[in-house]
Amino acid sequence: MILYNSTRKTTLSRDLKKASSLSDSVLGLLNSSNPRSMLFETRLGIHTFFMKEVIDVIVVDKHFIVQRLCSSLKPFRMYFWKPIYPYVIELPSGTISKSKTSKSDVLKLLD
Repeated sequence: MILYNSTRKTTLSRDLKKASSLSDSVLGLLNSSNPRSMLFETRLGIHTFFMKEVIDVIVVDKHFIVQRLCSSLKPFRMYFWKPIYPYVIELPSGTISKSKTSKSDVLKLLD
């Protein structure tokens, strides 16, 4: 999938994968066969335990409006947000700044 910021007219990812299996949900970016951009449906938070790379994190509401941003989340950290937001997107470090994504931007998933 393509992750597109319709507010800024920028592309955040051309290979976004939705975590659809238990393995994807548990391992996420730790699984080397997964792309470097993943969409998770969770209200609990995420962790970067055992990861070797820094990532960017975007939390969106049910309409894919950006609610929280975290640039350069380091390995062995936890990240939480209000449980009213159902989706989180993990992206390569630097994606948020390159795409100029900010709070209240509207994101779209394209095939």
